[in-house]
Amino acid sequence: MKWCRMCLQRCFLHGTSIFPWTVWVVTEQLQSGDSELVVMGTGTSIGVPVVGCDCAVCQSDDSKNQRLRSGILVRAPEGEFVIDTGPELRLQLLRNKATFIQAALFTHAHADHIMGLDDLRIFGFRKERMALKAAEEQAAWDGVKFDADAAAKDNPGNIPLYCEQLVEDGIRQVFHYAFTDPDSHSHRYAAPRLGFERIQPNQPLNVLGLDVLPIRLHHGKLPVLGFRIGNVAFCTDVSTIPADSRKLLEGLDVLILDALRYQPHPTHLSVSQAVKWAERLRPKQTYLTHMSHDLEYRQLLHELPDGIEPAYDGLSIPIVVTQSGPLPESC
Repeated sequence: MKWCRMCLQRCFLHGTSIFPWTVWVVTEQLQSGDSELVVMGTGTSIGVPVVGCDCAVCQSDDSKNQRLRSGILVRAPEGEFVIDTGPELRLQLLRNKATFIQAALFTHAHADHIMGLDDLRIFGFRKERMALKAAEEQAAWDGVKFDADAAAKDNPGNIPLYCEQLVEDGIRQVFHYAFTDPDSHSHRYAAPRLGFERIQPNQPLNVLGLDVLPIRLHHGKLPVLGFRIGNVAFCTDVSTIPADSRKLLEGLDVLILDALRYQPHPTHLSVSQAVKWAERLRPKQTYLTHMSHDLEYRQLLHELPDGIEPAYDGLSIPIVVTQSGPLPESC
């Protein structure tokens, strides 16, 4: 097998050895056009079933009434990333057969959306080990001495966290140990490998080969983000969609939208409000998420109009990206 500089560079960036069979795997992954979004959790902040609750939904044997906290897994052309890191992240990743999370995006910094962040530590360690191995092999290829300490100082294992400044501030406060001086740690694996990347509403970014558009939403008085990826948009924890954001949600195949319960709530859409937004934005299909134990899956499915359904944990949605990218023409 012949080597090329691009393959070696990809191996380093993706934390992979330069053994021939490994390069083949990486190349296959990068060339794959099959991307999907998996809804890992559809529950509200306390989850469903609720601890100690004897209501019909919490006692239901229907798996679609069992809802972990909010979270999204995206399988992109160049790897996997998540949107939010809820408290059950490790269990969600295992359940959905994730293999190597290489980035995380955040809607906001409430506990049910960030408290699983430390579950990313294994991926940072793995990424660092493989990146250093690739750098060592690259040095051997170039005939130069490999300096492991110098290579490690470039933080090759950092998992990028894409978020706004307000979210970074919240994450730094809760996970303060993750961002202290490594020299102060008891051992080199005492903290996860994480690095912040700033994002802004209406400013698209590319994450592992997919163009992602952050969209401003409001969660009560709190500014939060939704994300559009090709033909799919994820808008959890929302009570208002600002006028400037509505045009960014036009032309969707799938809209995943907050719907906490039947009754109005100050920081979340109710079922009837979510239905009205779906009818206004007119996606081909709407899935409701962030649902409380007030909502029984089969009953809600029967009540909703055509084209609107409750989501469920494990729901998989294909991502289709046109050549013009994820932005509607009005942008």
